[in-house]
Amino acid sequence: MAVRDRLSGNEAVAFAMKQINPDVVAAFPITPSTEVPQYFSQFVANGEVDTEFVPVESEHSAMSACIGASAAGARTMTATSSQGLALMWEMLYIAASSRLPIVLALINRALSGPINIHNDHSDSMGARDSGWIQIYCENNQEAYDSLIQAIRIAEHKDVMLPVMVCYDGFITSHAVENIELLETEEVRKFVGEYNPPYWLLNKQEPVAIGPLDLPPYYFEHKRQQAEALKNSKKVILEVAEEFAKLTGRKYGLFETYKLEDAEVGIVVLNSTAGTAKAVVDEYRSKGLKVGLLKPRLFRPFPAEEYADALKHLKAVAILDKVDGFNAAGGPLFNEFTSALYCNGANVKALSYIYGLGGRDVTTKDISKVYDRLLEIAKTGNVGEIYNYLGVRE
Repeated sequence: MAVRDRLSGNEAVAFAMKQINPDVVAAFPITPSTEVPQYFSQFVANGEVDTEFVPVESEHSAMSACIGASAAGARTMTATSSQGLALMWEMLYIAASSRLPIVLALINRALSGPINIHNDHSDSMGARDSGWIQIYCENNQEAYDSLIQAIRIAEHKDVMLPVMVCYDGFITSHAVENIELLETEEVRKFVGEYNPPYWLLNKQEPVAIGPLDLPPYYFEHKRQQAEALKNSKKVILEVAEEFAKLTGRKYGLFETYKLEDAEVGIVVLNSTAGTAKAVVDEYRSKGLKVGLLKPRLFRPFPAEEYADALKHLKAVAILDKVDGFNAAGGPLFNEFTSALYCNGANVKALSYIYGLGGRDVTTKDISKVYDRLLEIAKTGNVGEIYNYLGVRE
């Protein structure tokens, strides 16, 4: 039976961790993710979980401890933000290449410099090619639900990869919302026992972790990693379907909002999708055919599915909360336009950089994007492709 409560995103994620009861959590505090290990360490201190909580002196050590624990056969979790993820950088690659199913709550925050503690997506987008699965969440409910599903995805025998569950710092992490929680017994039954196929402490079948891997085999191992990421797409849908039967809450690779009959659309990640939905409703009430696509999955990138969902549009704007710094567009824009082009979809596309360092994004900002898209649909004139939204020029 669902339990209704009011929790911040960080509280909800820490509560999910308590319900999962992982074997090991290693973490170092960094704003705005600090509350996750803070709340969780209280659960440990109160004896509400039997997790080994490892407070370390840096995020590099946190991920190193997670790698060691996961390699030893422990269900392992952590949380971080921004520079914390950056300090984990080299270890992220080792976790993924060692096929360790670590689950990380990433509370998105801008990367320095200049120093900034507020939200954008420069941290997770910088780690997009580290081999981790990346799931993005619009609100507290999605963060809670996705963290529980992440355990099953990461530990699936056809995947065995780490998963990053991303949600917006301060916007989602600290805002209190109504949320439906599962009973702890239901969560523990859903995630089940972790039985790793190989682990360091299994003396009957010794394995080497992190060996030297020179030209004769390195390439093949990276190829296997890529195949595991590819496999995860099917697993993510299977886990989501099972979760829907348990909760009634349906998740897929992405969410569309009034997109099916739209002439123009916006693609945007995380909490800004909620703002954009309000604008879609406003424009629809005026008879304007606008829609929205909110990616849930960025790695693996479901290119064919995204192209199929957008191919009927006359124009689309892809919004990035990180700058591509003179690339062809932001990282989300580049992925989506590649997907459209490679799948034969001829849709006029714009790149918008928005919300850097926590800059507010209002319905008026989103309206400007839809207005321009509607004008493009009418005239066919695209104009400047690489744009900034909400910056003082």
